[in-house]
Amino acid sequence: MRIIGVDPGTYNMGVGVVDADGDMLSLAHADVLKAARGTPLSERLGRLYASLLDYIAVCEPAAMAIEEPFVARNVRSAMAVGQAQAVAMIAAAASGIDVHSYAPREVKMAITGFGGSSKEQVQEMVMVTLNMHAPPPSPDASDALAVAICHINASRAQALIASERP
Repeated sequence: MRIIGVDPGTYNMGVGVVDADGDMLSLAHADVLKAARGTPLSERLGRLYASLLDYIAVCEPAAMAIEEPFVARNVRSAMAVGQAQAVAMIAAAASGIDVHSYAPREVKMAITGFGGSSKEQVQEMVMVTLNMHAPPPSPDASDALAVAICHINASRAQALIASERP
């Protein structure tokens, strides 16, 4: 199973692809899709959409996992991230893949065992989980990989629960 994780943003959108083969997880790819600062939001979102469509076409994931916006600090920023999240969802729909959303605390809990973990702790556990010798290209890519891992773990748990039902 190949999952693409997305950490939405209107300037930098983290993307990470994780392959799951049985109990083994491996890094397929991680990157940051960028949109130029100083350009109107609609143009940035359009560029991110086109870049993400291309990325999905090359990586051919089975599903997309997206981190939901965190709204406690800045509502305006959260709304913009929500727009980037919608762009990712539309790109997934246009590509014919399912979308699954996870709250930031849920992702941190799945990766580190603690919902209040720092970005550095998440990055370290992503590296350990995927047996990486160097960190991902950015914290955005690391967060995207964490979302993909979170979805893989959630899918495995759901499959176990379903198999135990009579």
